[in-house]
Amino acid sequence: MKLKILIFAVFFFTASLADVSAYWIWTPKSKRWTNPKTAVKPSPEEQLDSAKAAYEAKRYDEAIREFKKLLRSFPKSKEAAVSQYHLGLIEEAQGDLYEAYLAYQKTIDKYPFFEKIPQIIEREYKIAEAFMGGAKRRAMGLALPVENPAIEIFTKVINNSSYGPLAASAQYKLGLVLKGLARYYEAEEAFHKVITSYPDSEWVEASKFQIASCRAAVSRSPDYDQVAFNEAKEQFEQFVREHPDAVLSGEAEENINKLNEKEAESNYNTAFFYEKQKAYEAAKIYYREVVENSPQSIWAAKALERLQVLEKRKK
Repeated sequence: MKLKILIFAVFFFTASLADVSAYWIWTPKSKRWTNPKTAVKPSPEEQLDSAKAAYEAKRYDEAIREFKKLLRSFPKSKEAAVSQYHLGLIEEAQGDLYEAYLAYQKTIDKYPFFEKIPQIIEREYKIAEAFMGGAKRRAMGLALPVENPAIEIFTKVINNSSYGPLAASAQYKLGLVLKGLARYYEAEEAFHKVITSYPDSEWVEASKFQIASCRAAVSRSPDYDQVAFNEAKEQFEQFVREHPDAVLSGEAEENINKLNEKEAESNYNTAFFYEKQKAYEAAKIYYREVVENSPQSIWAAKALERLQVLEKRKK
């Protein structure tokens, strides 16, 4: 029995050595054992070639290992920037958009003079647009703990190239994302920055419209905001005066009509409240306001009817 155990032990040890010999090789030059799977090439150029070969063959797991070897062994080489950039390309190719963005941003942060920085910023911008359009907000298989990654990414695009070709549009689209999340005050601030920081951009006209739209949204909140209402109406009217032929002018006029309707409703409700409180003179003031200032609204006819009732009551 002991002999059998000894034979088995010798066999297992021999097999283990055979297995190890397949992964470890003695290098006379360095006088040490090396594992070809984890060993780095002698130069960053050779290591990059090895990594790129795996990348071009779409052996992405292998390519990631090879690029990371280069980053660990030659972190200050010009090839390191190329490796970090390719890690982003691999993540993007596999549909991991947020991980791709993180890899791209790391390239910008660590290698700001890398020649492909403009292309990287453009890739970040397109990733932000994808999230803006409803791309899945996941990283490493987990849901991202943010409302929309586009906010973070558009902000980085702006910071990465304050006056680059994509900065103004990134600033505008940042405002749209914030507006879509009902973060109206932050959205307004973003649109204002388009106007002040990029006054010659094609996005200025649309930003003025969006500011008015945000003001209108605030005025429609449960707590009626008269100041926001007045500002929204004034800004829409100013937009139509300044851009009468703009595509958005028609929508601006529709918004003005909606605001007028909202104002008429508010004045009618105020008048009706005073009427119920038997403050008839105050009620008539507000009813007349509706009739005179919003004659086309559905509230004008109602206000006129109540005025006639109050006038008969006086007689």
